[in-house]
Parts: sequence; structure tokens; C-alpha cells
Amino acid sequence: MKKKTANVVVNSRECRGQPERMIRRFLKKVKKEKIIEEVRDRRHYKKPSVKKKEKRIKAERFRMKELRKSQRAQERRHRNK
Repeated sequence: MKKKTANVVVNSRECRGQPERMIRRFLKKVKKEKIIEEVRDRRHYKKPSVKKKEKRIKAERFRMKELRKSQRAQERRHRNK
């Protein structure tokens, strides 16, 4: 598996020198790169069968979410007619 490197950098210029804004922006970037999620996953060993099961469940949730999203969009289109 290829190791993913993530360089999360926050400049003081992009946050206008405000430390609170810098912290918020840093946390957003870290969440977007899924660094915290990966650290939590690596904290304890998981059997390959458990990893596979979690991956399957996650994919099913994503499919259902996309299905609901498309259904809502379709309902909105029919409502406007």
C-alpha cells in the first residue's frame, strides 16, 4: 500500500495573523486529509477480516447516502414542474 504524505501548512498571512483563525483552518485541513481518522485506525491492530467488513459497511453507507441525495434532487425537479 502506498504511503500517503500530507503536508498541512497554515500561513499567518492567509489567516490575517489571527491565532484562532489559524487553529480553525489547521483543523479543517487535517480533517480534510483524514489524518486524525488514520491515527485512530492505526492505534489498535485490526484483523484483515474486520477491516474488510468495515470497508464494506462504509461503502454501503456511502451508496445509500448518494441514493438518498439523488432521490431528493429528483423530487425537487418534479416539484418545480
